[in-house]
Amino acid sequence: MNHAMRSYDEYCSIAKSLDLVGDRWTLLVVRELSLRGPSRYTDLRDGLPGIATNLLADRLRDLEAAGVVAREEAPPPIATTLFRLTPRGEGLKPVLDELMRWGLPLMVEQRDEDAVRSHWLAGAIEVTLSDHRPDADPVTMEIRVGDQPIVVTARDGEVKVTLGAADDDGAHADAVLTGPERPIMGLLLGKLDQGAAEAMGVTVEGDPDVVERFAAADAVAPG
Repeated sequence: MNHAMRSYDEYCSIAKSLDLVGDRWTLLVVRELSLRGPSRYTDLRDGLPGIATNLLADRLRDLEAAGVVAREEAPPPIATTLFRLTPRGEGLKPVLDELMRWGLPLMVEQRDEDAVRSHWLAGAIEVTLSDHRPDADPVTMEIRVGDQPIVVTARDGEVKVTLGAADDDGAHADAVLTGPERPIMGLLLGKLDQGAAEAMGVTVEGDPDVVERFAAADAVAPG
């Protein structure tokens, strides 16, 4: 462990956990590896747009020393170093999921300077949305937002979230949402009804019932 890392000096499991992952950016490095899987250094830089290069290197070294992250040399054609979560690091995924759920109400606000990455939104969508009509036929919804599309599929009551356009896999999108991040997330998270989202720049192509099948049931128009 980096000896410069600060400690709470408490014999408490929460304090000892925060000794390892409580520093600024550390848990977001884990987020990137959790959402994206094994990643190159440049992938991590892209997913952490505000971090300094030397600080990312320091955080990766600390996480390696703590047994949370491991590095491996990928064979050709990648032929570069990949960083991945160890089984110990994978144990933080439920913590990240709960932080996503806990922070969802905070996403009703978005500052102009807030960076956006589609895989961040996909992670929040995955822990939030459910199939409200599990006995109905499978449907696919494409969300065109951020730096790449997000595809949400409902089949037999299970919701699957992937990155990329629906037709990348030869699928057909039954509904397509396009527009700014905040009203799209507000619509999906049940904070806006469809009319209010459309008034804020969201367009819905295809079957609007597909959106209602996924979206939370307590949607309201803003007062």
